[in-house]
Amino acid sequence: TLVAAVREGRGILDNIRKFLRYLLSSNLGEVLTVFLGIVLARSLGLVDAAGGVALPLLATQILWINLITDTGPALAMGIDPHAGDVMARQPRQPGERVIDASMWFTVGLTGLTMAIATLLTLDLLLPGGLFQGGHGLDVARTGAFTVLVLAQLFNAFSARSDTASAFVGLFDNRWLWAAVLLGALLQVMVVQWRALNPAFGTAPLSAGQWLLCIGMASSVWWVSELHKACRRWRIGHRLRKVKANGHRLA
Repeated sequence: TLVAAVREGRGILDNIRKFLRYLLSSNLGEVLTVFLGIVLARSLGLVDAAGGVALPLLATQILWINLITDTGPALAMGIDPHAGDVMARQPRQPGERVIDASMWFTVGLTGLTMAIATLLTLDLLLPGGLFQGGHGLDVARTGAFTVLVLAQLFNAFSARSDTASAFVGLFDNRWLWAAVLLGALLQVMVVQWRALNPAFGTAPLSAGQWLLCIGMASSVWWVSELHKACRRWRIGHRLRKVKANGHRLA
């Protein structure tokens, strides 16, 4: 009974950390997108018809992002299956923080990656920025809006662990997959269904533009995988040094 209770308690703490890692990084991505989009608006070509600074995202788009990414995927993460090594870890210290320095670094890296991918998509589609695009503000903003939504859906898989690859146990949580697929379907509907375009300030995207959005959004996944690989290498290197020192002392 005690062993089962410890396993359950560790699993619950893990899921709380996943939940926090996902929500904090996703919301930071939104904040940085709006902040940097306004600060760098002229450089990105983000100007309206009157020559004034245009917002990178509209209020209804931000509300939509929070609706489909902060509910289903986040709740599904709360019932994620426990990791296989949950009982092989050392006991945590009573005063150890739930959100430690390592998690804050992951949150910052993921949020910054989301913002860069979103703003780069804006720049690629808009004329007059660092890269010369050929589309209007509505199309460019729709592309950025879509990238941010898809990036957060990719982040739902990456946030399940701070060290293990997202490919490990990728299909273990069917509720997470259901929430992500539903969110992606709703995003397609908001963009491609012309009846909803006026309400959300969106415009239909071409197949090529959708591929661009998916590719840019997936950068969150690949940056996270690289960060986790580096962290696993550091942990392994530290363990090897400890073992080597132990052998020398013996």
